[in-house]
Amino acid sequence: MSMAIVFPGQGSQTLGMLASLAGEEPVRSTFAEASQALGYDLWTLVQSGPRERLDATENTQPAMLTAGVALWRLWLRRGGGAPQAVAGHSFGEFTALVCAGALEFAAAVDLVRFRGRVMQEAVPSGTGAMAALLGLEATRVEEVCRSVAAGEVVEPVNFNGPGQVVIAGERQAVERAVEAAKRLGAKRAVLLPVSVPAHSRLMAEAAGRFRARLASTVFSVPRMAYVSAVDARPHSDPADLRSLLGRQLASPVRWQDTVRALIARHIHLLLECGPGKVLTGLNRRIERRADVQCLAIEDAPSLDAALAAARELEASAASAPVAAASPHA
Repeated sequence: MSMAIVFPGQGSQTLGMLASLAGEEPVRSTFAEASQALGYDLWTLVQSGPRERLDATENTQPAMLTAGVALWRLWLRRGGGAPQAVAGHSFGEFTALVCAGALEFAAAVDLVRFRGRVMQEAVPSGTGAMAALLGLEATRVEEVCRSVAAGEVVEPVNFNGPGQVVIAGERQAVERAVEAAKRLGAKRAVLLPVSVPAHSRLMAEAAGRFRARLASTVFSVPRMAYVSAVDARPHSDPADLRSLLGRQLASPVRWQDTVRALIARHIHLLLECGPGKVLTGLNRRIERRADVQCLAIEDAPSLDAALAAARELEASAASAPVAAASPHA
């Protein structure tokens, strides 16, 4: 029996996130460290906004990274213990790598601010969009995108789970796809609170600039298994991690495959570490086995529940019968 921790991406941010944990030292110190690297008070932005500034990609990414790392540090401080594996959805891959010890936190804060900036510069604000389509299978979503493109870019970019696909591209094409999906019977089709069309072809220029920046970024071997949502495979070589993040920006997120790859590692407790519960909902739809528990860590009550679940998992593993050794071994 094992545990994995996963980290959410852009779009899970909210004003006031982590407010109930403001008195916890790991939260205070992590935001202070990030603020020093950024040159502005990140905690004040996260708590007080304005919302438009928090939702700007070059601010959202440092905020989400810091929130995830703060919760991770609090989890460890409270005795949660290190998981057997980590993964991240979209931008959450950076948080996963920091928490796995493959990327230094302060360097990562500056790195993701740069990433957000080149993404926004590649597609000016208001010209790109992302939308979540629920209730249509991936093949139907692909058909929808082709049917409404009219020479513009709109394509599936996040394969999140059964019947949930996120599309991205030029705003008008995305809006046409949303309306077409509704006509085809999608249960829900909504624009997401992000300012750039991440993981689409429109990010090719930004990906090139980001790869140049990654060339001077120091990576280490992760201290635990790291499964990437780019290809749902484990990666550990520092050069491989650098290459992976370079192409990740303009590549689809394969979350459903990633969760299944984690579960295949005999994971029985899957924790989401970061604001919101978006991944937890997806994880439960992807893996419906009764012996796999999916929980979120985003505030004091959910942290307590996750700690209790981890202790129960540890106790169950300790009491499990050990197979007798073969006399011919």
